[in-house]
Amino acid sequence: METNRQKKIAGVIQKDLGNIISKMLKDAGHQNIIISVTKVRVTPDLLQAKAYLSVFPESHGEDLVASINEIKNKIKHQLSQLTKNQLRRVPELEFFNDDTQAYLNEIEDAFKGINNPLKDN
Repeated sequence: METNRQKKIAGVIQKDLGNIISKMLKDAGHQNIIISVTKVRVTPDLLQAKAYLSVFPESHGEDLVASINEIKNKIKHQLSQLTKNQLRRVPELEFFNDDTQAYLNEIEDAFKGINNPLKDN
């Protein structure tokens, strides 16, 4: 179970990560990709944070998250600049593709009869 402190730190990180990543995408010329930080989980010792990213269009998700993981030290530095008055130490960051929306879309399509997982297999 997450403590209030973990939740508070996760909230601060989630908001600032969203701003940092969106700005980086815009600066890199990716105007047609939308990315949001859907969830951040911080370990009880506050040393590690797992950030889940939702990417639209979904086809860019895995590649984009892999690219973000390659520059996570740069992102951590920018995060430390934004949170220096709130956090003593910024946790190590790890990014994951949040494919929850794609999964929900598949379930919705199955209910609508578009993709029947029982017949299509």
